[in-house]
Amino acid sequence: MVENKIAIEAQTLAEAASQAMWTRDQATHALGMSLTAIAPGRATMRMPVRSDMVNGHQICHGGLIFTLADSAFAYACNSYNLNTVASACHIDFLSPAREGDVLEAHAVEHSASGRTGVYGVEVNVVGGNTVALFRGKSYRIKGEVVARFDDQNTQH
Repeated sequence: MVENKIAIEAQTLAEAASQAMWTRDQATHALGMSLTAIAPGRATMRMPVRSDMVNGHQICHGGLIFTLADSAFAYACNSYNLNTVASACHIDFLSPAREGDVLEAHAVEHSASGRTGVYGVEVNVVGGNTVALFRGKSYRIKGEVVARFDDQNTQH
């Protein structure tokens, strides 16, 4: 019973933090991304590949695939309502994405200790191949995504 309550509170916190970030995140909006799932230490985002996202080889620009993965990483590491930024990232491109594809990035926490964490993000074409594997290292900085969440949550 207590474990279930803790899990519900953690999920509520993840949802509140992601909503606060979402309202301020102009980059993801501009690229047509959507946040499709959030949980403590996890996030899933989608992005349709538009005609203005393909390069001279008529495949999705790698920088945009990286941005999708980085965004999913950001939502996953900030899901605990502690301001967290990237300290390092690496991506391996495995197969191309093309105009009309919808990309989905699944971010998962692999390790979190103190102020640092390690996250993996798999980017896939929905219903198709894995496009890229991303690994991000996070670092917690001062502050909360939603200020005084505990105070606001207990007032209801």
